[in-house]
Amino acid sequence: MTLYIDPPHWPGHGRFWSHLISDASLDELHAFAGRLGLPERAFDGDHYDVASASYADAVALGAVEVGSKDVVRLLTAAGLRRRKRGRRNPAAPRQGG
Repeated sequence: MTLYIDPPHWPGHGRFWSHLISDASLDELHAFAGRLGLPERAFDGDHYDVASASYADAVALGAVEVGSKDVVRLLTAAGLRRRKRGRRNPAAPRQGG
């Protein structure tokens, strides 16, 4: 059971953000996020968004630094990956007229 975090390269709301994930369970992820002091609103289905100001704290608490592509790979391998709502498979046929 390991927690992973990618570099804060994702812009939003005037800051840069990382993604914090677990390779084992969402319970483990939520517990770690609580120790880090992340608000519930930072949870995005399968990861927490972590502001760049908290990146070093996450690593100090034990999160392992990985690349952004590794985050998706690790989530998928753990069976925890969730697709974003509203995204549709471009190869899928359109519904309706």
